[in-house]
Amino acid sequence: MTPPRRRLALAVATFAFAGMTITGCGALSQAVDCNTAAAEVTTIMNEFNTTAASAATDPKALETAGKEAGAKVKTLAGNYDGEVGAALNDLATGLEGIKIDGSDPAGSMESVSKLQGFITKIQQACS
Repeated sequence: MTPPRRRLALAVATFAFAGMTITGCGALSQAVDCNTAAAEVTTIMNEFNTTAASAATDPKALETAGKEAGAKVKTLAGNYDGEVGAALNDLATGLEGIKIDGSDPAGSMESVSKLQGFITKIQQACS
């Protein structure tokens, strides 16, 4: 595995799990929404991470995994309104927008590193 691919796979694993525990929801109904959304997003991101692990040998697998996870998050977002729904839609867009270019590892890392910002946005929507 080449060093850029190894870094990319590590970044995916890091961002897929970083901050996925969405806590600190204010009102009870929002807390239930946030806890439900967190559980479902965690499941989707775990599946994404498992599939993305093959990106070390097949970088296009990461793009495919992103599109699949993005579609699932987008479907999930349809169940929520307000900030939670918007944050989930942003995460879906980020996942679907992952592009891997072997000739531009830095650009590839940028699309993956944006995932943490989307996860942070979900956390903020629930605080």
